[in-house]
Amino acid sequence: MRKFMKYSLLIIIGSTILFAIYELYREKPVLVDLVSVVSGPMQVDLLEEGRTRVRNIYTVSAPIAGHLSRVQLDEGQYVEKDDTIIASIHPLDPPFLDDRTINEIQSKADASRAAVVLANANLQLAKTTLNQAQSDATRAESLANKNVLSISELERKVNALELAKAEVISAEAAISMREAELKSLLVRLKQPEENLSSDSDEQCCINVVAPVSGVVLNVANHSERVINAGETIAEIGDPKNLEVIVDLLSSDAAKIHKLTDVVMTDWGGDIPLAGQVRRIDPAAFTKTSSLGIEEQRVNVVIDLHNIPENLGHGYQLLVSLKIWQKDDVVQVPISSLFRQGGTWVVFVDDSGTVKLQDVEIGHLNQEFAEVLTGLAVGDKVVLFPSDKLVEGSQITMR
Repeated sequence: MRKFMKYSLLIIIGSTILFAIYELYREKPVLVDLVSVVSGPMQVDLLEEGRTRVRNIYTVSAPIAGHLSRVQLDEGQYVEKDDTIIASIHPLDPPFLDDRTINEIQSKADASRAAVVLANANLQLAKTTLNQAQSDATRAESLANKNVLSISELERKVNALELAKAEVISAEAAISMREAELKSLLVRLKQPEENLSSDSDEQCCINVVAPVSGVVLNVANHSERVINAGETIAEIGDPKNLEVIVDLLSSDAAKIHKLTDVVMTDWGGDIPLAGQVRRIDPAAFTKTSSLGIEEQRVNVVIDLHNIPENLGHGYQLLVSLKIWQKDDVVQVPISSLFRQGGTWVVFVDDSGTVKLQDVEIGHLNQEFAEVLTGLAVGDKVVLFPSDKLVEGSQITMR
């Protein structure tokens, strides 16, 4: 009996050791998540960030260069066409003059005064000559009537009279010209503080009025400042007449067309917004991405079916444009696919073990891939395959 107990104990100890060795070295099944290949409707969307904008924005610009008064309007304020004054533009003040410039202008003014004196002297000389010519012409006419003076001599005296009259007119014009030059030089001597305009003077400025009725969307600068011709003062529009603009890669823009259905989310509201593509710009533009890569982008304009009250100009949203849809598609989750040797493959469950299966993929969206060949409806594939899996590995459901 004692010998039997001894042998039994040895057998138990040996069996335990052999089982421990077996458990230590045997292949353990890998825990995986399995999903079945299904057939159903599938849709492919383009996702891109867009922004809202007022459909018709009127930019109010400065018609001339000048000194812009402070803009009293605020963003969101309503304005009436041809009635509300956006801003007033005053003439620019003359520049400050340094001593050298002042001396130069004063010297020119002194020379101009001397020229006025000289012109007056020439006028007196011309008038004296005119008086003499008038007397000579009167005397010559009297002698010609008595046949004492020839007709040719009379004509010479009359011509001399006309010439004297012209010289008087020329001298008077020279005086006016010299006086105007002197006045211009004296005006140039005035410093800016001597030329400040009064706001009460109706002739001091040009009032820029609203071109349309609407709401002020943006004021470029409220402060009083010097402005150039054509520079923007404010923007006016109707914030309830909104559209959405999104710039797509030119390769993506070629996949959509007018009236493409659009869904917009992440705009701040709980309900997605619906719309349709109204216009695809015919020309692309170059834009540098955040990675520093130059891309050709195309602007796409979208009409909103319903505009919420709390949506405004320049708001950001996420735009989803439908580019493909099919009702019955064999599809597999993207998370089950990986690349091997340049082809798409998946791990397929084969009665507790896995095998690699090549798959031909068609359209892709954010979650699923269209399966053209390689899988059938009902096949179970491994989600998120780890590096522990190889051909023939044993698996078990997680």
